[in-house]
Amino acid sequence: MLRASGVAIALPMLEAMTPSGRAASDGQKPVKRFVCLSSNYGIYRKSWFPNVDQTGDDYEMSKTLEPLERHRADMTVFSNLDHGNTIGHQGVPVLLSGVRPHLSIHYPEGNISVDQKIAEHEGANTRFPSMTVKVNESNFVSFTRTGVQVPAIDLRGMYRALFLAEPADRKATMAEKLKRRNSILDVVLGKAKSVARQLGKRDQKKFAEYLDAVRTLEKKIELQQPWLDRPKPKTDLQEPQQGKGTEHDLKAMVELIALAIQTDSTRAITLSSGFANGDFGLKGGYHGFSHHGERPDHIAALNTIENNKMRQFAYLLDLLKSQEDTINGGSLLDHTTVMWGCGMATGPHSTKNLPLLLAGGGFKHGEHKVYPDEDLKRVPAANLLLSILQQHGLEIDRFGTSSGSLPGLKWS
Repeated sequence: MLRASGVAIALPMLEAMTPSGRAASDGQKPVKRFVCLSSNYGIYRKSWFPNVDQTGDDYEMSKTLEPLERHRADMTVFSNLDHGNTIGHQGVPVLLSGVRPHLSIHYPEGNISVDQKIAEHEGANTRFPSMTVKVNESNFVSFTRTGVQVPAIDLRGMYRALFLAEPADRKATMAEKLKRRNSILDVVLGKAKSVARQLGKRDQKKFAEYLDAVRTLEKKIELQQPWLDRPKPKTDLQEPQQGKGTEHDLKAMVELIALAIQTDSTRAITLSSGFANGDFGLKGGYHGFSHHGERPDHIAALNTIENNKMRQFAYLLDLLKSQEDTINGGSLLDHTTVMWGCGMATGPHSTKNLPLLLAGGGFKHGEHKVYPDEDLKRVPAANLLLSILQQHGLEIDRFGTSSGSLPGLKWS
């Protein structure tokens, strides 16, 4: 049983509950998961990054990263990775795609984010193909391949989605929606042949890609149907209260994320978290503090806020590391890639040298990896995203603005 303050699961995922043929021990590919925690206002660089001269495993943990010291062997810190743009706050939505939304038309998969690419890959293997959540901040990092920003749910919404059974009338409504969507797709596919005959060669290729997407959606709808009647995991406690402070709410959300992974409710989660004015005895907003201008009081505030983010990140690793992975063997962290990052590097709107951490997931960790900082030698941060997707099981060689897999990041 996974226990944490405020939440506990009475019926965790057991080997006896694993569907036939699904466990990795039965010769199937291991089940992989992805979690990304992010911030919208960058970090205070001088407290966050380790010394650039300390590379490999011989590096001193920075002030902000100190709460992660106990996880040093299970994590990697990166320096000098970014998406190569200078767009300030507009860099936030680029974190998990590498593609600016208004330029997505120039990329085969638009500005789809890593979590949504994984959601497509997983399909209906879990109740929720992905979960996009937030704490005291909007979540701007999750996008579908059509450029639609995935709406985020808060702490209460996350709890209810995971554990509360849907009323009968809502189930009926959801079933009717799935049926209606299938009917629409039937009409589309029925008209497809006659339309294709009227198109030129180049348009026929584009139309064929469109039909493949329609057929994929049709299959996904069929697979979603059974989840309407499958019971959700049960919990023995009431839903956690939200609005009790930045530290409380973020910790409670981290616990729910761990439970979502443990119960195999989803395999792709993104969380963006902020700060509520007045917490930690601080007066002011996160955005205002981020424009610190090297003022001591603003820097002290940022160190406090960002230290809490790292403490909760470390707590998530604690929870995942302590739980047995009953599907794959080992711990949940062994098969869950946990990322922390920002699409904007600092409050003054720099998007160069993004703060990026990676933990778990079957990668070889324990190092501070420093990449070239010269403009002509810089390595795209999208290479890290591609490596994450490849480790998840996607057989692809490009993603977004990547130029290849990330050099030096190996699988264990």
